[in-house]
Amino acid sequence: MALVALDRPLPTPAATPGASGGCSAGGCGSSADKLAQLPEHIRAKVHNHPCFSEEAHHHYARMHVAVAPACNIQCHYCNRKYDCSNESRPGVVSELLTPEQAVKKTLAVAAEIPQMTVLGIAGPGDPLANPERTLATFRALSKNAPDIKLCVSTNGLALPELVGEICEHNIDHVTITINCVDPEIGAKIYPWIFWNNRRIMGMKGARILIEQQQKGLQMLCDRGVLVKVNSVLIPGVNDQHLKEVSRVVKAKGAFLHNVMPLIAEPEHGSFYGLMGQRGPSDEELQALQDECAGDMAMMRHCRQCRADAVGMLGEDRGAEFTLDKVAAMDIDYEAAMKRRAEVRAVIEASRAAQQQGRSQTFIPITSLKRKKPQPAPAASPAARFAVATTGGGVIDQHFGQAREFLVYEATAAGNDLDVRFLAARKVDLYCSGGDTCGDAEDRLAKTIRTLEGCTGVLCSRIGFEPWERLEAAGLVPNGEHAMEPIEDAVAAVYRELLAEGRLDAPAKAVALSA
Repeated sequence: MALVALDRPLPTPAATPGASGGCSAGGCGSSADKLAQLPEHIRAKVHNHPCFSEEAHHHYARMHVAVAPACNIQCHYCNRKYDCSNESRPGVVSELLTPEQAVKKTLAVAAEIPQMTVLGIAGPGDPLANPERTLATFRALSKNAPDIKLCVSTNGLALPELVGEICEHNIDHVTITINCVDPEIGAKIYPWIFWNNRRIMGMKGARILIEQQQKGLQMLCDRGVLVKVNSVLIPGVNDQHLKEVSRVVKAKGAFLHNVMPLIAEPEHGSFYGLMGQRGPSDEELQALQDECAGDMAMMRHCRQCRADAVGMLGEDRGAEFTLDKVAAMDIDYEAAMKRRAEVRAVIEASRAAQQQGRSQTFIPITSLKRKKPQPAPAASPAARFAVATTGGGVIDQHFGQAREFLVYEATAAGNDLDVRFLAARKVDLYCSGGDTCGDAEDRLAKTIRTLEGCTGVLCSRIGFEPWERLEAAGLVPNGEHAMEPIEDAVAAVYRELLAEGRLDAPAKAVALSA
C-alpha cells in the first residue's frame, strides 16, 4: 500500500500569516505559553503530545487501542458498552483487540496518519487490571515503532506494584483518574473495588483506592515519569472537593490536572445516569478549572475520548481501521517511519513560523483609535470567541461543517493582551446535505445556545442565514481570518471590537426560543 499524504493541508512557514494583529511574546499570552514554567526536559517530553500539551493538540494525532477488558473497580459514572460507534466517551469500544492485533492496527494507523505521535491504552477496562495484555502491547510497539510515545491511563488501584514495569517499557506518560482524596466522598463515587481477590465495598474500598493512587503517583513522579491527573466533576458530590484534590496531586508531583465534566445521560445506563445525576454546565466546569489552576497547569482541551479513538483530538477515524480493513493493508513500515519524521519536521517548521509571526506583529493596545477618541481603559472587558477549525492551529473550517467549536478568551490590561483557550463545545452539523437539512434551523438554534457567553464566532466561511441568526443572538460572525493562526485571529478581532467601542458592555445574552 502506498503511503498517503496528510488528510488536511499543513500551513507552510512561508504561508503562515503574520500581519493579522497578533501578539508578541511579552505582550500577548497564548496557549503555547501555558507550560512555559515547566523545566526544559519536561517541555521536551510533551512538545508533540496532543493530550499533554494544549498547543500540540492542534497539530498531532493520537490513538487508543482497546486491549484491556477487565476493570478492578466500579464507578457510578461508568458503563462499559461495546459496539456503539456514535458515542464519544471513555470506556466505549467497537472492537476488543489482542496485543498482536493492536500492534498491527497501530502500525497501520501510524502509516496512514503520519502526524500521529502517541499510542495510549485506556480501556475499555483498566489497563493495569490487565497487565499481561497491556505490557505485551507496549513491548511490541517499543520494538516496532520506537518513534511513537507510549501512554497508559489507569484508576491507580494496581499502579504501585507495576511502576517498575511501566518504567522498564519506556512508558513515560501516565494518566491517573483521581476523583477524591476523602474516602467519604469516594464511597459516593465507587460502590466497590476488587482488591486481593475479594470485593471491598463503600468507604473501606474507597480508602484503599485513594491510598494506592497516592502511593503510585508519588512513585511515578520520583522515577521521573510525567503524570497527568484526570478528575470527573460531579455536581453535588465532589465539585468543591476537587480544589483539594488539585492541591494534593500537585504537591506529590503531578504536572497537569484535567477536570472533566460528568457524562451521565440516562441512555448510557450508568448508575448516575439512571438516578438523574446531572453533569456540570460549561460555566461551572470553567469556574472550577480556574479555581483549581493556581500555578498548576490545567488541561482544558480534553475530548473524553473513546477507548479506541483514532486521529486528531475531536475526531474519530476508527471506522477506517477495523480489523478487516487493516488485514487488507500492505504497509512498508520503514518508509512509514521516514514519512512520519518528514511530516513532523513540516509541522514543527509551521509552529515555529506561527510563533515568529506573533513576535513581529504586536500592536500596543494604547495605539488603537476608537470612534470617539479616548484613552484605552486600564483593564478592558474579557471577550470569548468560538473558533471553527479542523486542526493545525488555524481557522480553516466552514461554520456549517463544524462539529465542535474551540472557545478562546481574550483580555487586555494596558499594553498586555492575553488569549487563552477555555474549552471545546460540541455541536451538531448545521447542515450535512440531503433530507437532514430540514432540521437545520433547529440545529442552528441549539448551536447558538451552546455558544452562549461568546462575543463572536470565527470561521473560514459562513452562510447568509446563519450569519443573520448569529447577529440576532448578539454574536459577531467573522470569516475574514481564514487560514490564520487562531490566537492571532482572536487577538485581531478583539482589538477591532475594542477599537470600535463594542466591548465596553458585556456581550448581549443569548435568548432563543427552541
